[in-house]
Amino acid sequence: MCGIVGGISHRNVVPIILEGLSKLEYRGYDSVGLAIIDANGNLARERITGRVRSLTQLCLANSFSGKIGIGHTRWATHGEVTQNNAHPHFSNDTIAVVHNGIIENYSSLHDELVYAGYNFESETDTEVIVHLIHSFYIKTANLLTAVKQAISRLIGAYAIAVVCSDNPQQLVCARYGSPLILGVGVNEMFFASDISAILAVTQKIVYLEDGDVASINSTDYTVWDSNNQEVTRVVSISELSQNHAELGQYNHYMQKEIFEQPKALAETLQSLGTSFDASKFGAEAEEVFAHIDQVKIIACGTSLNAGYVAKYWIEEFAHLDCSIDIASEYRYKKSPPNPRALIINISQSGETADTLASVKFTHELGMPNSLSICNVPESSLVRLSKLHILTQAGPEIGVASTKAFTTQLLVLLYLTYTLAKVRGHLSPKSEAEIMAEIRKLPTLIFDVLKLEDQLKVIASELKDKQNALFLGRHTLYPIAIEGALKLKEISYIHAEGYAAGELKHGPLALIDSNMPSIVLMPSQLLLEKTRSNVQEILARQGEVYLFTDFKPDAKLKCKRIVEMPTQTVPHYLLPIIYTVPLQLLAYHTAIMRGTDVDKPRNLAKSVTVE
Repeated sequence: MCGIVGGISHRNVVPIILEGLSKLEYRGYDSVGLAIIDANGNLARERITGRVRSLTQLCLANSFSGKIGIGHTRWATHGEVTQNNAHPHFSNDTIAVVHNGIIENYSSLHDELVYAGYNFESETDTEVIVHLIHSFYIKTANLLTAVKQAISRLIGAYAIAVVCSDNPQQLVCARYGSPLILGVGVNEMFFASDISAILAVTQKIVYLEDGDVASINSTDYTVWDSNNQEVTRVVSISELSQNHAELGQYNHYMQKEIFEQPKALAETLQSLGTSFDASKFGAEAEEVFAHIDQVKIIACGTSLNAGYVAKYWIEEFAHLDCSIDIASEYRYKKSPPNPRALIINISQSGETADTLASVKFTHELGMPNSLSICNVPESSLVRLSKLHILTQAGPEIGVASTKAFTTQLLVLLYLTYTLAKVRGHLSPKSEAEIMAEIRKLPTLIFDVLKLEDQLKVIASELKDKQNALFLGRHTLYPIAIEGALKLKEISYIHAEGYAAGELKHGPLALIDSNMPSIVLMPSQLLLEKTRSNVQEILARQGEVYLFTDFKPDAKLKCKRIVEMPTQTVPHYLLPIIYTVPLQLLAYHTAIMRGTDVDKPRNLAKSVTVE
């Protein structure tokens, strides 16, 4: 969701900004723009609805060039997808701004600024920021002071960057509730909402904190905190590679990332070691784990589905009560705080706005034991949490999460058994046996990937359907939900995941020959119960696509049966393994429907606003 990048240099920054914007495409966007101060000291911009490559062609055609500039990929919130609504936004051809986030009091500010004589060209909340800054600038003639005064009036989340044609040697940035970093180069400085946007030009990174304002020029920067005190923010050397994964033999990033799962799981296993070690979560983890009496998981989307699986594991193996909360709902409900709860926050990017807000909320409620599970080491979530552990999925470009999800599941399983060990529920013998089974995961996933041709056949039969039902029981119930989510995300087929035992409580009314049911039926988990559910569907002329390691008898007249290589797999590994064919099924169905698999409509990779 929305990305910003820009900088100030002795050289033309336009190609650098365009390259940075291309690195932010994975976040999801519908328009893109770039503004500079040109050689004549004037503000100039190019904005389009469309992709970064089209903006690049436009900039080349118009010989667009400048040594200071700001760029933005927009995901529409306030206002439709139009050129006028695209960033950067100008005020009186003097000040330009790019903005990530949502300004909640924009309506009252809009009315105030209209009354003051400002004309609005867009429907966005962002345009109030640039006019508000200008209203203070004309009184102070100082851009930094004007920005500080303007943000004191804002309610909501923002990461902004501002330039002024009166001073082509200064760029001002500010953040609250939305990520923003600085990049320190040689006689040049950059900013971005995501480290990937500037790794091509520098690996020296400054992480701004909530409430920070920074003034930068080509050789230096100064930061003020939320109390307007000048502060020092440490320069970190990023260990991330600037070389994002290339497609190679694959047609899409999603396909590539599905097939990278054996490697991602292997690298995550390597980082975890050969025993269940609490210190992997932080120096204080063992003491925290020993004294908690409850677990609460907070997440969104696919990460939430990982949490639902973990609830089964934690309650069964760690003997702890576990509750799940949707991050966007959690802080708006009244629930009793428990200082002895372990709060697990899951996010692929570590910048999910609702999840970050929930972490802060739990801290405010007096629940300090926050543990983040994330794929990005320098993310806001990791820095905000008391404890953390990283998945080793590597960069995930496709909007629909695949390898990040399975590595989250692996880390959650590792956490479960670590909790069990610390709390005296895991013997050394069992620990060795379980670790040996978990370490087979990469090979098991590799075997599942060999099912791709079978899944293409099923995809060809699903591609013209309008609805689909995914069914599972126990830990495969959340996997059914995740499978349905993947199908709807990228193919735009309406799909729902249900606990198979809930069929007769409503969904059975939907069953007919036009409603395909994708059923997960491993022999290790409630086999006979699920088999009865399949028979209920078949008795009503429903089409069943069965994923199982059980050899069904002739009475189960399924449309297709996918034989899973899981006959000897312990049941706690099944959710990870059964996820993969559903990812491939969604991918190939979407391909056959002609959708944009890596950038599905209306969705963003990193949801940095509420």
